[in-house]
Amino acid sequence: MKESLSLNDRVSLAEYRREIALERLKGGQKIIIFTDLDGTLLDAETYSFEPALPALTLLKKKDIPLIICSSKTRKEIEYYRKKLDNHHPFISENGGGIFIPSGYFKFQTPNFKYDKDSEYLIIKLGARYSDLRRAIIELREEGFNVKGFGDMTVEEVSKITGLAISEAKMAKERDFDEPFIFKGDTKRLFNAINAKGFNYTQGAFYHILGDSDKGKAVSILIDLYRKSSGDIKTIAIGDSLNDLPMLKNVDYPILVKKIDNSYDKKINLSNLIRADGIGPEGWNKAVLKIISAY
Repeated sequence: MKESLSLNDRVSLAEYRREIALERLKGGQKIIIFTDLDGTLLDAETYSFEPALPALTLLKKKDIPLIICSSKTRKEIEYYRKKLDNHHPFISENGGGIFIPSGYFKFQTPNFKYDKDSEYLIIKLGARYSDLRRAIIELREEGFNVKGFGDMTVEEVSKITGLAISEAKMAKERDFDEPFIFKGDTKRLFNAINAKGFNYTQGAFYHILGDSDKGKAVSILIDLYRKSSGDIKTIAIGDSLNDLPMLKNVDYPILVKKIDNSYDKKINLSNLIRADGIGPEGWNKAVLKIISAY
């Protein structure tokens, strides 16, 4: 990077400021990276992360935590954590649950409600799945043409997602969030969802959920990392509207291109870094650019 930056060398003032920010990252602070999966780290069609392997290898080498923050279920994320050899906390179902491996943080348990199982400390932020299913059924009875994952067979989920049968089965084992498909007036549907006390978001599918989102879950983990490691810098990478709360809550929000080579037009932050590439290709380029200077 040049010692002196000229606005004439940059596309915009925002780009200039991003370059200054990246330069400051060289100060040696610990970096934490949050990432979406589908369409971001994983190819939207093949679910492969192979194009991102150079950056993933560099993160391992530099011991930089990679926290998965996805609309996927616990079992789906565990499947990919195993493939990635990832042992860090993760966030499931659009911020519905935070899973922290037992003993990961070396300090007293945080002062909020949590559950424990044999593997994780679990912070539950999402609505009960049974309540979400009831809302979907009520919406259908009210005339909305909605069909959730809970209404579909494993084979149907596999067909609409492109997932293998084994992965589609994991996608149906939900706790905090219900993906659904819908044809009709979205504004009227969203108003009806809100009237029932629930929220909605959108990624590859529509989602009905409670008072949770990726941003709230990310904020909790950032606080825990700061308590553990002191001053840190945070990065998040996503591709869709459901990633916006996550992107808003980090120092360096990165948006990758969608499969049609476009950026999600609903995501527009002043400090947004637009990665040059679709899904894992853009992910790889953006992470290498930032981390290589670290």
